[in-house]
Amino acid sequence: MFRALVALLPFLGQPVLAAELTDVAGRTVTLDLPAKRVLVGEARQIHTIAALAGAHTFDTIVGWRDDFFTKDPDSYEAYVERFPQIADLPRFGYVPDGSFSLESAIALHPDVLTLNIEARAAAKEGGLEEKAAAAGIQVVYVDFRVNPEKNTEKSIAILGKIFGADEKAQELIAYRRAQIARVTDRLASVKDLKRPVVYMERAPGNDAENGCCRTFGPANFGEMVEKAGGHNIGSDVFKTTFGTINIEQLIASDPDQIIATGSNWGAESKSNRFVHVGRGADPVAARAKLQTLMQRTGFAGLKAVKEGNVHAVWHQFYGAPYEFVPIQQFAKWFHPELFADLDPEQTFREFHQKFLPIAYKPGYFVSLEKGTQ
Repeated sequence: MFRALVALLPFLGQPVLAAELTDVAGRTVTLDLPAKRVLVGEARQIHTIAALAGAHTFDTIVGWRDDFFTKDPDSYEAYVERFPQIADLPRFGYVPDGSFSLESAIALHPDVLTLNIEARAAAKEGGLEEKAAAAGIQVVYVDFRVNPEKNTEKSIAILGKIFGADEKAQELIAYRRAQIARVTDRLASVKDLKRPVVYMERAPGNDAENGCCRTFGPANFGEMVEKAGGHNIGSDVFKTTFGTINIEQLIASDPDQIIATGSNWGAESKSNRFVHVGRGADPVAARAKLQTLMQRTGFAGLKAVKEGNVHAVWHQFYGAPYEFVPIQQFAKWFHPELFADLDPEQTFREFHQKFLPIAYKPGYFVSLEKGTQ
């Protein structure tokens, strides 16, 4: 009864009591919850917000960063089709590269600015937290990318509070846990599990030189590989989220499986050699791009290429709490007999139906056909 009355307060014209919220940076901020005016510091946070707020996703959002349009336009098109008004939402730049305008943000009178934890150093250096607070804007940090194991559930809960969707946040957390457990519980029951050696390549082809070999450390996609029953070679080299190995290290590792991340980077790529996977992507075109990438110097002799164990995964899984989907798909690639009954595409379709206000379209994964070296 009390919770219901609290939820009605804004509609009854009574003041909402300020609440304390601790973000993933460990900062405690005080603001009215749920927030009435939200500035989304990275537009790809919509992947989480939409799972919490559904049809009301954009009710309180007054502006967002411009990254959806350059880094994930396929998803943006889906959301602008469902919510046409968002085409006119004010857009902002990125805090770390100095393109974010605090003055323009203040003009929108937001209660809160949600930033990814990667922006913290630049925000502190530039005094953004203090300047925003002086203007009545609380900065709140979330993280789905740098240390997802530690921060994903907390970040979901934080956004749930900001958008007045606490119960939905707990439902999302429980669903995500259960879907990951479908893989990890089964793997835990296998005695002497043989883990394939896996090379995760970060966004190959999305650069002018089309070089090699950007990859992931023990977090993010590296962590997904381990949970899916593989061994991520990047974790042997560095402990940061991202890093680069040289082609000689890759040849020496001779991975059993290669997985490239891809997305629709047409708006920012100079080379246009990336693998376009994601919502509604063309699998034939994606497979052709993936095959071309495997023709780079040093790749033809790798075990994974010779045996046809080469795949691509949607890059944007790395910044949203949807990682249960690639974990399931990786498990099928690594241990096909053990996970023959698992259907990651159906999982993601079900997730859309349960949580998201947009319809599902396939295209998030592609593999080379055997014998297409």
